Amino acid sequence: MRQFKRSSRVGEQVLRDISELVGTGLSDETPGMITFTRVRVTDDLRSATIYYSCLGAQEKQREVAGYLEREKKRIRHLVGKNLRLRHIPEFYFKFDPSVEEGIKIERLLNEIKSDTEE
Repeated sequence: MRQFKRSSRVGEQVLRDISELVGTGLSDETPGMITFTRVRVTDDLRSATIYYSCLGAQEKQREVAGYLEREKKRIRHLVGKNLRLRHIPEFYFKFDPSVEEGIKIERLLNEIKSDTEE
């Protein structure tokens, strides 16, 4: 019996490919450092929600969201070349605030630690 569903394996492959693709510079106009945190693929392999994170103000997040929306077809095409599927999943990008929240929590813990040491 298989340990993982096919949709999980496809999601992992999409995550690896899209991270490599955008990391190597999909284009010169990449608005900053984008980190892809996870990919959720539906069981029928028709759609994939790609969660991403970027550090910066709200303006930077809007800029990254616009960039990903503009380049969605191109990213899907390039990632689809490595997938052995009859139909390439439709990509949907969603901002993942967990990285920023983790940084805030770490900063608060460090402040508490420095206050207790004094």
